[in-house]
This record gives sequence, structure tokens and C-alpha cells, in this order.
Amino acid sequence: MSAPAVHHPVYAGDDGALLDVAEAIATDWAALGVRGSFLARNLDTGEQLGFDIEVPTPLASVVKVPLALAVLERIATGDLDPALPVTVDPGTSSVGPTGLAAFRHPATVAVADLVLLMLSVSDNAAADALLDLVPVADVDARLRAWGCDGIRMRHRMNHLYECAAGAAGNDFSLALELAVRDERAGRHTIETLDPAHANAGSAAALVGLLRRVWCDEIAAPPATAELRRLMGLQVFTQRLAGELRTDTLRWSGKTGTFLHLRHEIGVVEAESGERVAMAALTRSVRRAGLAADIDLAIAAAGREAFEALRG
Repeated sequence: MSAPAVHHPVYAGDDGALLDVAEAIATDWAALGVRGSFLARNLDTGEQLGFDIEVPTPLASVVKVPLALAVLERIATGDLDPALPVTVDPGTSSVGPTGLAAFRHPATVAVADLVLLMLSVSDNAAADALLDLVPVADVDARLRAWGCDGIRMRHRMNHLYECAAGAAGNDFSLALELAVRDERAGRHTIETLDPAHANAGSAAALVGLLRRVWCDEIAAPPATAELRRLMGLQVFTQRLAGELRTDTLRWSGKTGTFLHLRHEIGVVEAESGERVAMAALTRSVRRAGLAADIDLAIAAAGREAFEALRG
């Protein structure tokens, strides 16, 4: 059997120094057994650095950002009442470790608070409850209408777990093993890990979406303003925000984690005015449910990119 082909990243950078930073990040990730893509872009100068920025990747919970924007747009236009009460029953709702997904009893929550739970603690049950109001097909259609052709929404959040269970029963240790094995082999036993069938997007498309949200160039200004506010409330800070938490920097982001996927997208804003949007989409080729070293490498990438692009 021949050895798998060595992957050579395609780098993006506006000058030699930025290309050097991108190459250093890719090298650090590869040393940890991480494949993926990365892009950081200064929202005011347009300068950027990254690698494999056009590669489509399953998004896991990162897809909650365009879902939130679609919901917030309907609220902004008066088509959806933010105070509308929605009852979520844990017996029939989506799987997940946080928020309503972890509840043991039915709870009634307003639409606007479902969006808060979805973005702040990545609540899968809140996300799928919102998809009962704004269906998957409608969110994907809004992405097409907005010109976000590099991002696709194809399924509910619980479908991630349904497909993993279909391949591995209820043994998610086995599902992780299958995901890592398939990553090495370039195949997809679990359908929602196949970019052709998953909620998927590229680093370039996601950074493009963030730029338009931060510049009020998409949906309605009240919707983009609220999305920025809610992304600033995310409680998970172990990835891109890990080395960007200071009194003079503000991070607004959304993580995505499933099996061997560890992602984050977001924007760092400095008191001095610099704004840099980032997307880190990673796939591990080693079997590890917890991988603090990968999170630390993503955090280091965020800091290095910000320092290189802030001027």
C-alpha cells in the first residue's frame, strides 16, 4: 500500500512577512496532527494571511452564526416576535451538553433568549427549536440571497448525532475513531463529516460573512448589531480568544466542536481601533476527545495573526 500523499497548504498573504506567519501556523498545526484552514483579515485595510482558505469544511456549531443572523433578520423586519414563547422538551429535543439540551424537564423560553443560549453556550436544543421557526431550507436560501455561496446549511444540529449513532451505535468513542480513520483515508463513514452533505463552509466565506456583519453590509442593521452583541457573550474562550483576552481587546466569536472537529470564528477589536476577523477550522488526525494542545495552538494562531495584521 502506498503512503498517503503529503499535503502542501496553499498559502494566502499580502506580503512575505504575512506569508511567513501563515506558514508558521500551518507548520505548528501539522506537528500536532492537525489539518485544516485558517484565515485572518484586517477589516479596515483588507490585509490578510492564512492557508487553504477556500477548502469547504463541516462546521459543527459554527453554523449557528448564519442561523442566528437569519432569525435576527426576521425579528428586525417584524416577521418574528422575539418574545414568542417556545417550549422545549428534553425528551424530544436535540442532544448536547449545555443549555436546554442538558435540561431534564420541559422549559419555555422566548425566541430572543433561544438565540442567546445558542450563541453563548452553543445550545443545540435552542438551535433546533429556532429551526422549527426558521427551517433549514429557509436559512440556506437566505445565505444564497445574501451571496454567501461558500456557506451551506443542510441539516439540523441533532442530525450530527443521529449520523454518528448510525455509524457507531451509541459508542461515541468509536465514532471518534471512525472520524479520525476516515480523515486519514479521505473518506466519510459519518455523513455529516462529508462537506458535500454537511453544514459546511470555508474560512474565506466565513471571514467574508463576519466582515459584512461587522460593517453592516448584510441583512438589517438591527440584526447585525444584535449578532455582534451576542457573539461577544460566548462563554468558551479556550481557542482563538485564548491569547486575545486583555483589558484593551474585545473578542466576539463562536466555537464549533464535534468528534475530531475543533473550530472557531470571530472578530477581535482593539481599543486603538484595529479589527481583525478570523476563522480557524481544524480536523485532528489523532484520536483525542480532549486536546488542550490543539486549543492552545489555535489560540497562538489568533494572537500571531492579530499582531501581524494590526500594523
